[in-house]
This record gives sequence, C-alpha cells and structure tokens, in this order.
Amino acid sequence: MCGRYAATKDPATLMREFDAVDGTQGQAPEPNYNVAPTKNVVTVVERHPRDAEGNALAEEPPLRSLRVMRWGLVPFWAKDPSVGSRMINTRAETATQKPAFRKALSRRRCLVPADGWFEWRAAAAAGKKAPKEPFYMTSPDGSSLAFAGLWETWRDPQGDPDAPPLITCSVLTTDAVGRLSEIHDRMPFVLQPQRWQGWLDPDRTDVAELLAPPEQAWVDSLEVRPVSTKVNSVRNNGPELLERVEPEPTDLDAALFDIGKR
Repeated sequence: MCGRYAATKDPATLMREFDAVDGTQGQAPEPNYNVAPTKNVVTVVERHPRDAEGNALAEEPPLRSLRVMRWGLVPFWAKDPSVGSRMINTRAETATQKPAFRKALSRRRCLVPADGWFEWRAAAAAGKKAPKEPFYMTSPDGSSLAFAGLWETWRDPQGDPDAPPLITCSVLTTDAVGRLSEIHDRMPFVLQPQRWQGWLDPDRTDVAELLAPPEQAWVDSLEVRPVSTKVNSVRNNGPELLERVEPEPTDLDAALFDIGKR
C-alpha cells in the first residue's frame, strides 16, 4: 500500500520537473516530510481549457497544471466525504471493475509527485514480537517520483450548490517487484517519466496499456533507506525522518554473532 510519503518541493520546482503551470492558486501545502491520508497534496493534471459555461474545448490542446487535492478519494455519488479516508489507495488490478474508481480511471487521472514513500517491514526477532522496521524509497538523484493517481469532484448534496467542490485523489498501488517485495507485498504504482504523458492524456480512455506494472529494473534502481521509527507518528514532521538510520541489532543478530565467535 501507500499510506505515508514525503513531499517537500515548492510549486516552482514541480513546475520545472513536470513541465506544468501553477494552478494551486496559492493553496499549495507547506513542505511535508510525513504526508498522511486526508491531507491536502499537490497533484499534476492535464485538462482541456473550458468556456465560460464550464464546457471543455476539445479542439484546444490540453493544459498540464499543478492542482491541490485532498488525499482520499470521495466518489461523486458519496453521501458524505468521510468515505475518502478509506479510499487513499486504489488497487491497479481491480480499478476497472470498482464503481468508485472506474469512471475516474477512464477520465480523471493524475500524477502525485513525491520525494519518496515510506513502508514498514515486519522485523525478524527471535522469540518475541518486534516493532516493524520503516524504510524510505526515493530516487537516488533527488528527482521527484510520480505516483499514478485518480481524482474526483464531490459536491455536498445537502449543501450550497454554488459552493466550491471538494477535489480528492487516490494513489494506485500494485504488487511490489524486485527487492521491494522483501519489505512489503504492495507498492505505489510509480510511473517513469516517459509514461507521464500517456497517463495524463485526458482523451485516452483505453487504460489497459497504462496499467502495465512498473519495470523491475527501474524499481530496483531506487534507493531503499532504513529510517527512524519516528516516522511512525504523524506528529513528527521534519527532514530527520528521511535520514538513514541503521536498525538496531535484534536478539537473533546477537545470538548469531556469538555463534560466529566460537
């Protein structure tokens, strides 16, 4: 799954990386080293310009822009937005079959930029329960990663019809590949830069090829960094969460060390 990630770059930097204009309207969140579900996040979308009545001008080329959305997808038919907290992730394998995601997958795809993401591995300890070990997956050259995402517009059926809609998103996940499968069985659906255009294309409704899993060789090139258990709490938020911290030896490690000295 993907339940926590880091996003610290400002809109100007993301505009350059994703060749997009700034549509955040000054609402971009502050740098966040421990992004949690239901928080506002920056996404990348491509949409055709619209006329005064809000109709898409299909003859005009789509514009790529940064947008602020809330993490946790709320389907347009939902009665209240609380359902979004349960839809932070979308399984890529079944997204075409689920009513909550099917239409968005066809018409409203986005990228979710990230510095990297966190995942927890069950620790191997001898004879007792041990805390899970957190890891941080990131690009070795510092460039942004891009999670494949979906977005939706929701309006309160009991609210003011003229009130701004709630824009929400979900991150697709897929089976972990390569060495990442040793940490967790799922991972974010991370897209290489050459796949960004196809994913964002608003005129493309055939998504079968878009859902091809990430290439293992590219995933294996990512840095996998053990980090502090401070990341376990969403109250902790600072650059120290991204620093490499070697896990403390377990009782099993100590026993093996003693055996090796004999």
